[in-house]
Amino acid sequence: MSSPIILNFDDSVINIKNAITLDLTSWQDDIRFGCSKSKFNQLKHYLDQHLPETYGTVLTGSGDYHHISLLLIERLKEKYSSQNPIQVVVFDNHPDNMRYMFGIHCGSWVSYVANLPFVSHVHVLGITSNDIGIGHLWENRWLPLMKNKLTYWCMDVDITWAKRLGLGKSFKRFDTPDELIVAFLSRQDHDAQPVYLSIDKDVLSEETVKTNWDQGRLESYHVLDTISALNSRIIGSDITGDVSTWQYKSRLKRFLSSLDEQPAIPTETLIKWQTQQQKINTQIINALKESCKEPSF
Repeated sequence: MSSPIILNFDDSVINIKNAITLDLTSWQDDIRFGCSKSKFNQLKHYLDQHLPETYGTVLTGSGDYHHISLLLIERLKEKYSSQNPIQVVVFDNHPDNMRYMFGIHCGSWVSYVANLPFVSHVHVLGITSNDIGIGHLWENRWLPLMKNKLTYWCMDVDITWAKRLGLGKSFKRFDTPDELIVAFLSRQDHDAQPVYLSIDKDVLSEETVKTNWDQGRLESYHVLDTISALNSRIIGSDITGDVSTWQYKSRLKRFLSSLDEQPAIPTETLIKWQTQQQKINTQIINALKESCKEPSF
């Protein structure tokens, strides 16, 4: 199994055994939370030049960098096609399929992945955020839902509006995390398509681990059981949702990020949370080492 990669934007990922670290701290203010498409493409070019030919799970730090998953998935286009497609499975408390008029950000990248020709379907597992409720109806990008390229697997959110608009088959609602995971794995049971797995730890309960974002209800065993069940189908993976703090230079980013009401984190608390994160990261990486069919590239 190839070494894990840490894309170090924010110094939040600690003590990952045998990991290769790329220092991207100079990109932090430009990329964090969101960026223009031109800046995103500059980062893509940089990663194309500096990532090794083969690598294992990629850790990107704070969930503010979840849009980096798009760049990692796009790298698979040379190997897969519409005739030989993959599925993308995302653990996230949010849909990450929202509109963003200033380029791309951590809450909008899923719609771009769903539009890739070699991606047959995107599943977002564990959503409890009201981002998919009627109050945010117009913020969601409908096209991947209408085309049956994207499914929300959720809990605790009233999704009757989706059924009224004919989008009901793209919304799966459950009462408990166990029911959600069992239903998803039952659907996958007879599927053989390769899977790219993206894990945002804000899908986990606050009792399990602390993140920068509002959190879901899953426990670590839900993620680990899913990895075990998908087993040799996993051909690439990334992990985000670590914890860091940052004061944006951009007034626009300061304003937009303030709308998410992320709390200030004292230094002692930050260290404690990062230690918890390290344990979860290690569990997930070890599970992926046992399951991965081949390293990402």
